[in-house]
Amino acid sequence: MITNLENILSDSAKSMKRSVIRELLKLTQKPEIISFAGGLPAPNTFPIEELKQISNEVLEEDGSAALQYGATEGDPRLREILTERYQKQGLNISTENLVILTSSQQGLDLAGKIFLNRGDKFICGLPSYLGGLGAFSSYGGIPIGIKFDKYGMRSDLLEETLARMLEDKNLPKFIYVIPDFQNPAGITMPEFRRLEIIAIAKKYNILLIEDSPYRELRFEGEAQKMMYELDNSGQVIALGTFSKIFVPGFRLGWVIAHEAIIDKFVKAKQSTDLCTSPFVQKIAAKYLEKGLFDKNLKGIIKMYHHKRDVMLTSFEEFMPKGVSWTKPEGGLFLFLNLPEDLDAEDLFEIAIQKNVAFVLGSVFHCDGSGKNTMRINFSFVDEEQNRIGVQRLAESIKILMNRKVNA
Repeated sequence: MITNLENILSDSAKSMKRSVIRELLKLTQKPEIISFAGGLPAPNTFPIEELKQISNEVLEEDGSAALQYGATEGDPRLREILTERYQKQGLNISTENLVILTSSQQGLDLAGKIFLNRGDKFICGLPSYLGGLGAFSSYGGIPIGIKFDKYGMRSDLLEETLARMLEDKNLPKFIYVIPDFQNPAGITMPEFRRLEIIAIAKKYNILLIEDSPYRELRFEGEAQKMMYELDNSGQVIALGTFSKIFVPGFRLGWVIAHEAIIDKFVKAKQSTDLCTSPFVQKIAAKYLEKGLFDKNLKGIIKMYHHKRDVMLTSFEEFMPKGVSWTKPEGGLFLFLNLPEDLDAEDLFEIAIQKNVAFVLGSVFHCDGSGKNTMRINFSFVDEEQNRIGVQRLAESIKILMNRKVNA
């Protein structure tokens, strides 16, 4: 093995960190642990038998093309189908505005690759998706966090921050937001707040990256217009994925943007993976064509809605006074807040002993705040395990509270 490995690493490699969540999942593999840590869809939502049949159909009807290299932009039929779906939602786009990616995580990585030089700033929420923070930071991007209120990223603080940065001639390259069922907080940004943030982005001539992996997992409330639609001027780059609403193993995502920006994504993707798997793209396209996707999605929404309700009811029943939580209208996550004098890292050690796991909220805060918070996933385990896990977590919090009182 080379003896000077660290000395020859690139700046990007030196700034890379292992995913806290992925590393945490290694600690929760014991069967007795109930894990609220991962962002995992429920395995019983995967349409295995239907995909077996469709896979055979693709191989029989179009096997040579399915197993060959494909266009960087993606399978033409899949792009058409996705474009049509977004057009029905109100987006003014064509297939020239949409490129298939190897997961929306690749889209975050490519955005960092395209827009960030080492030392460049970007705006994100407090809290914000860890995978986005990691992707941007690996290219030397420096996050500037904006606190949330019940409507998501605070537009007044965003305006104040950008005004200061403009004065210092150090504006950020983009603003990163997750407006629907935000990961990790579970908050949905209402239309008025979306419009406020879009107006600010236009005022300062800054791109918006709208990360929207959970948008179609709405249980209740009114669907909000995408920021891409509300803008309709090319200011917004939108990312989508099948990972949370179909199957994560296909690693299929997409980017929607102005043609000039799409061109940059195509060039960046060509030096990354040449193309996303044509085989899984063709399977996905046929699955959508048959109407199976929407049918299955209805079942997923019903299941996750019930799981969320079970968890919220369990919180009301078991959690001690002083603990609060968000009540998401959809998605996979909610955020739990301990009293401010408690540290979720101290709680984690107790919780693991009680055989329940979660993700520390502080890892989603680029400024190191949020130490009294945690992200809870409600989609993966079944209803009974949800309830038992909440009870274990509540017991762990009570132990930590008692230790604090007696310290």
